[in-house]
Amino acid sequence: MNESGIPEALFNAVERDLKPVRSLASPGRRALALLPVGIVLLVGMPEFWSWRLHSALAPGRAWVFSALETLLSLVILGAGFREAVPGRQLSSRTLMALTLVSCVSFLLVNATTRSPIGISPAHWVQWLGECIVTAVTFSVPALVAPAWLVSRALPNRPALTGGLCGLGVGMMADAGQRLLCWDGDYLHVLFAHGGAILILVALGALSAMTVEHIKALRLRRAY
Repeated sequence: MNESGIPEALFNAVERDLKPVRSLASPGRRALALLPVGIVLLVGMPEFWSWRLHSALAPGRAWVFSALETLLSLVILGAGFREAVPGRQLSSRTLMALTLVSCVSFLLVNATTRSPIGISPAHWVQWLGECIVTAVTFSVPALVAPAWLVSRALPNRPALTGGLCGLGVGMMADAGQRLLCWDGDYLHVLFAHGGAILILVALGALSAMTVEHIKALRLRRAY
């Protein structure tokens, strides 16, 4: 390119924008890097609340299903990281498959850890709030890591990308939540545990849209 034919303001703007960058790791590697986060939610969250509330955790079989749910959450996060890269957006069929698998996994994991004890009507609302607050309290900090990884890419559909990350973290939280709250009825699981996942999906979408909005504002100010 011949520098003499370029307006000075444009040349200076392009020169300021030229910075060394580090290529993104593959979506799978970035998702695998969040395995420690999944372990904290799978083991640390139920152990902490079990110690604090002096309650028993679910039997050993439930841990196997929860571990599988954690692995599925990494797959969902990997899909979100792929969606964040321009030109690698997920097809509608893939998104439908991820949604279906997530729903089936949620139902199966929670169905296999149900105790006949149940929840009394007097405590239903109380437990509803406690489970949502417990899951969200641990999951919102965990959402920071995938949100940062997404911010390094350039998602064309930030709401979808962030929603997938929220879904992945929400599934991680559910995997640990069911080890602590394993004697609830199905309506409690659907509204409390499922509700917590939906809240995280919304928070993930909102965070991704906010980050992209801030990036766009900074870009406009730079030029």
